[in-house]
Amino acid sequence: MDYKEKYQEKLVSAEFAAGLVKSGDYVDYAWAGQTPVAIDAALAKRAGELKDVVVRGGVILKAPEIFAADPNGDAFIWNSWHSGGSERKRVNAGDGGFYSPLRYSELPRYYRENIKVDIAFLVVTPMDEHGYFNMGLNASHLMAAIERADKVVVEVNEKMPVALGGFENVVHIDQVDYIVEGDNNDIYTLPAGSFGDVDKKVAELIVPEIRDGSCIQLGIGGMPNAVGSLIAESDLKDLGVHTEMLVDAFVDLHDNGKITGARKNIDRFRQTYAFAAGTKKLYDFVDNNPQCMAVPVNYTNDARVIAQLDNFVSINNAVNVDLFGQVSSESSGFKHISGAGGQLDFVLGAYLSKGGKSFICLSSKFYNKKKDREESRIVLNFPTGSAITVARPNTHYVVTENGIFNCKGKSTWERAEGLIGLAAPEFRDDLIKQAEEAGLWRNSNRR
Repeated sequence: MDYKEKYQEKLVSAEFAAGLVKSGDYVDYAWAGQTPVAIDAALAKRAGELKDVVVRGGVILKAPEIFAADPNGDAFIWNSWHSGGSERKRVNAGDGGFYSPLRYSELPRYYRENIKVDIAFLVVTPMDEHGYFNMGLNASHLMAAIERADKVVVEVNEKMPVALGGFENVVHIDQVDYIVEGDNNDIYTLPAGSFGDVDKKVAELIVPEIRDGSCIQLGIGGMPNAVGSLIAESDLKDLGVHTEMLVDAFVDLHDNGKITGARKNIDRFRQTYAFAAGTKKLYDFVDNNPQCMAVPVNYTNDARVIAQLDNFVSINNAVNVDLFGQVSSESSGFKHISGAGGQLDFVLGAYLSKGGKSFICLSSKFYNKKKDREESRIVLNFPTGSAITVARPNTHYVVTENGIFNCKGKSTWERAEGLIGLAAPEFRDDLIKQAEEAGLWRNSNRR
């Protein structure tokens, strides 16, 4: 089969691809580093002639040009599956953007069963000799989007890493309607993230809980990054990786000889992930690396799959934790921050794992700029409008710089006492008073 001939027949300009979009269409913008670039720029130029085009995407690493071209959302309504910085601004600004609540693990099924896709745009690698385009950094849910779309348009970028080893991580030219050759710009990156003293203290509490041979999942942010850094300096060995998001910390762990995957019960010797987002160091590591296994998110985040991996360790951030052990990680009141992502999936899966543990990490307090004061992240009640990401029956370990507390098997008063112990000292008396008023306290050696 002469795939090169097919390639030429389907090759179009970015302007032609953008011209396929009609008012009222549902358009898919892929995910993270695979968000279209040349097509996005061409589509932005049509803002004045389009109306109510629903564009779906997530973890955007750079604001697409359609945002600037249509700041009020008259032409393009952004629906985010999980918000990066630019998406967060659009969602919080008003009519131009909205968050779609979900467990990330369900996204492929959402597409196949519940979602209309008129056009799917995604960035891919150049076609290989067998007619396949590699999806590069993200298997995620993209095959489901492709299968659901009426039209599929790929934007080729020669700098996109080739992701090996998994499934649903390539698309064949016969599944593609049109091909756009992009500008071969560098793939959008995500800073590795710095961490401070509080993050380090949290990491120092978590690392002793990890065993040789544990399988690790790290979320995004300073605290998971601090844990990765401390593991790299530890004596731990034979660690495995099974994660939603592959980040720079895993490269550092590999380079320090901590990751072998030799003790994984499934996918031995492989770093299994749904999408990768980080610096060029990470992308170079992923490129054509048989150790890295790109798979869809309904595999990485499925609690039943996670449960098969002994000594699974999940480490994720939170915004607030209440005295019942409920975890809020998506919003602060009505202010949207990110999304549910895989946090609940990994909390459930880690606990089901033999020897598994999930850690919800947060600083004990933060500075509220609007109120010009410090406030506790351990609270009796969340701010009105806050989303609950992990319900109280599911929470395992909660960690701040002041300690670590296992919520499992604890009564409501024991939880209140244990979680107040994680709060900053200056807020504890007030939290005890609130707990008393709420009927969560009893006489104890604390008071």
